[in-house]
Amino acid sequence: MERTSERPIRVVQWTTGNVGRQSVVAIAERPELELVGVYAFGKEKVGRDVGELAGLDRPLGVLATDDIEAIIGLAPDCVLYMPLHPDMEHLTRLLRAGINVLTTASFLTGRAYGQAARAALEEAAQAGNASLFGSGVNPGYADQLAAVASGVCRQVDYVKVFESFDIGMWAGDANQDELGWGRPAGDPGHADDVRKATAPFSDAVEALAELLDATIDDVRCEVDFAHATKDLDLPGRPVKSGTVAGLDVRWFGVSGGVDVVEAHVRWTVTPELDPAWEVAMAYLIEVRGHPQVNLRVEVLPQDMTSMSLEEMLAIGSVITAMPVVNAIPAVVAARPGIVTYADLPTQSSRHARRG
Repeated sequence: MERTSERPIRVVQWTTGNVGRQSVVAIAERPELELVGVYAFGKEKVGRDVGELAGLDRPLGVLATDDIEAIIGLAPDCVLYMPLHPDMEHLTRLLRAGINVLTTASFLTGRAYGQAARAALEEAAQAGNASLFGSGVNPGYADQLAAVASGVCRQVDYVKVFESFDIGMWAGDANQDELGWGRPAGDPGHADDVRKATAPFSDAVEALAELLDATIDDVRCEVDFAHATKDLDLPGRPVKSGTVAGLDVRWFGVSGGVDVVEAHVRWTVTPELDPAWEVAMAYLIEVRGHPQVNLRVEVLPQDMTSMSLEEMLAIGSVITAMPVVNAIPAVVAARPGIVTYADLPTQSSRHARRG
């Protein structure tokens, strides 16, 4: 649905979990965006002001609902769709109603959703003249950054985005459930479960290849494990000695039998591992070509002396939400259908106006 005036962009926030709360905070700060509705799953949230749900110190005058027809009736320019798991029926209804959708729900190209779901989403978006865009910090933002880094190269042979973090403080989060922390060494089916849980990185290699004007004809995944050398008492996720405490997952995009792009994640929940793995605590981007470009991207608290532990832990949600929030104007203006960073101008944040 295209805008026809310079009025603020009318936005609906879909869910108010960890990522959604950070999205609400950002929308409330921006005069070019107007929060007009909120969708909530929990019955206990329905009817409550989103300012309260987002932990703000003031109401925003927008009450949560669990009625999708009420959301559609608002005729928003876009919905920021941020549940942990996507609902295809909800997504297609929103798109068919002419509402642009920006999502952090494991979506970049739709490959991980399966071909039937991807085709249904594309058809609904075309029917509604709406755009569907997915991002996050990685996959998403990091892939755009890798493509921008390649801009100094005369030629590019291979691009790798490597996310390398100890995530022990977040191991108890619901989005970690499918990774299998604490499963026995050699547990049958664990590698396949990890492939399924990290399938959005198959989207990443497809999207990154598109940014580089490369055609992917195959995608493969390799999984390795490391194991705890002592019992771990992690928040909400106990891990015993000898069980899985490290994952190394590599998704490759293949063109003509040659690997051309790679999405590599190494997540650990302790440094006490066998085998011992080096963890960078950064995003490492490698562009092999003429010339070669290497980037090390660190995401750090603005002021560690004044931030609470809760605020520092929330940074992961901030960097997941903001690539989507920052893309709102470009996506609202984009062509109908599934769009990726290849369809948008380079995205950035906004300068913090003071005084």
